[in-house]
Amino acid sequence: MQPYHCRLSLVIVFVAALLAAMSGNAIAKPNTLDRNEIPDKYKWNLNDIYPDWEAWTEELAQLEVLIEEYSGLKGSLTQGPEQLLKAFKLNDKLGMLLYKVYRYPGLAHYVDTRDNEMAARLQQVQILMSQFGIATAWFNPELLSIPWETMENWLSDTEDLAPYRYNIENLYRQQEHVLDEEKEQLLSYFNRFNGSPSSVFSKLSTADIKFPKTALSDGDSLTLTPGQYRNILNTNRNQADRAKAHRTFYGIYAANANTYAAIYDGVLQRDWALAQARNYSSTLEAALDDDNVPTEVFENLVSMVKAGTEPVRRYRQLRQDVLGLETYHLYDGSIPLVDFDKIYEYDDIIDWVVTSVQPLGKEYQKMIRGVFGNRWIDVYENEGKYNGAFSAGVYSVHPYLLLNYNETLESVFTTAHEVGHTMHTMLSQENQPFATSDYTIFVAEVASTLNEALMLDYMFEHTKDPQERITLLQQAIDNIVGTFYTQVMFADYEWQAHKLVEQGRPITAEVLSELYTGLLKEYYGDTLSLEGDLYGSTWARISHFYGSPFYVYKYATCFASSAILVKEITSKDKKVSKAALDRYLTLLKSGGNDYPMEQLKKTGVDLTQPATFQAVIDQLDDLVTRLEKELENL
Repeated sequence: MQPYHCRLSLVIVFVAALLAAMSGNAIAKPNTLDRNEIPDKYKWNLNDIYPDWEAWTEELAQLEVLIEEYSGLKGSLTQGPEQLLKAFKLNDKLGMLLYKVYRYPGLAHYVDTRDNEMAARLQQVQILMSQFGIATAWFNPELLSIPWETMENWLSDTEDLAPYRYNIENLYRQQEHVLDEEKEQLLSYFNRFNGSPSSVFSKLSTADIKFPKTALSDGDSLTLTPGQYRNILNTNRNQADRAKAHRTFYGIYAANANTYAAIYDGVLQRDWALAQARNYSSTLEAALDDDNVPTEVFENLVSMVKAGTEPVRRYRQLRQDVLGLETYHLYDGSIPLVDFDKIYEYDDIIDWVVTSVQPLGKEYQKMIRGVFGNRWIDVYENEGKYNGAFSAGVYSVHPYLLLNYNETLESVFTTAHEVGHTMHTMLSQENQPFATSDYTIFVAEVASTLNEALMLDYMFEHTKDPQERITLLQQAIDNIVGTFYTQVMFADYEWQAHKLVEQGRPITAEVLSELYTGLLKEYYGDTLSLEGDLYGSTWARISHFYGSPFYVYKYATCFASSAILVKEITSKDKKVSKAALDRYLTLLKSGGNDYPMEQLKKTGVDLTQPATFQAVIDQLDDLVTRLEKELENL
């Protein structure tokens, strides 16, 4: 099933929009956290999946019948290509139904994680998914019992097996990591528990968390939800206020650090156990093998970024000087260098997103326009709602986007980001059979970060004001720092934490905080003041660490890929731009029909070459130099 494609909270600051706002139609952000008081137009409509729970219950029961039918195919695969085709087609039918049955309660749960009834319905599906895993553990071992030479002949002679060729070939590639039927079935009994750490983290961090109130220098008391906290970092020019907000907000995670450490230890121990069970030498190798990515690509990325942090250090020193700060902290990283503040109402930004992707063609723009007008997006923060952002595909229906839009520039770019994921999903599902419609996470962030880059380019093109240029340069720099450098540091943290478990070392809150603080010092040296801050506890609140280990490095590889692609797509040479656009749209339409690094190579991006990553480091160095000159001129 296609994963939720999510955006982490990146350090993003941007300029006021230059496009004329639709002020006559704009409705201000609802001043409430009560979901019932938020207008329906800002909440997604799940009736597109099912009209009611009765319809959902009927298909849930149908899913059980199909699982039983699938189990009955055991022992038939070796009988010939027709039987193999029958199994694959039934698997498709199950998968398409599972999308709907899972997403319906799942999406409802994300907008109110406190709802126990919805959580119970979601667990019903999860239990069924676990039963499916147990009942079908025979499939891969039985398929691999067929000699490759025989399978190759079946594929050549049976045209209807063509949609399944890539998945079959990939399974044979991983043959040494597929166990016999008895062992696969044994592992399948634990499938349901594999998601427990993520589930516990979500409950602790969303459903059960009590965000504290605090009073800032203006005397107003406010509840420090994640959205409010980000808003303070983006707009409050009083460093003491930012410091207080930081210590209050992170104090929640520091106070529960032992619990978070126990949850994360469960993630680490699970990953290492599964890696060993499947004959991998490390958790990193196991995590990368599904995408057929050599570990050297990951290792080279980490080493290159760690060695290439000088432009980041220059930037932070520049910020400290311009802002007139005696000490510089991470909570100082989102404040604009010049006064250029503005509220960005959601209704106003829809046209900005559509217009910014003009280089991708009219049809692409038309599809994006449709995303906004049909209640596919859950826009505003409410009590109990998941505090991130994601795009979730529902095969045979359409994707759904979750936002926590708070009228900041970060929210503007988060919206563009998630719409990029949505377009990727739509184009993939429209152009691929179900078997290859799921694109891998390894390429998932290309469309999202490319959309952000086009938004930035559009604004650069339309500004002449020197203060706007400074803010735009800051946005470009912060985008690289947040999407490239920060994500690689996160990935490095995951790698080091997993290696501790592989070495039999203990995992405690103190160990994890020391590891994270050490990486901050290693990457950014003396450009940051960490004394008295709680950034050592940052690891406790990064949801991807718990739900998608070894995910975040893909933000960096995708960012490097999209940076190369957007440069070619926006080239003034029409032949170059058209060829690049054709290759890019082919990528979005190709779903998961090939190994992701091969898919990127077809677009002209080779992640085995250090020059791909060095180009981003050089780009950042150039942007910092340009910012220095603009500030001197101002």
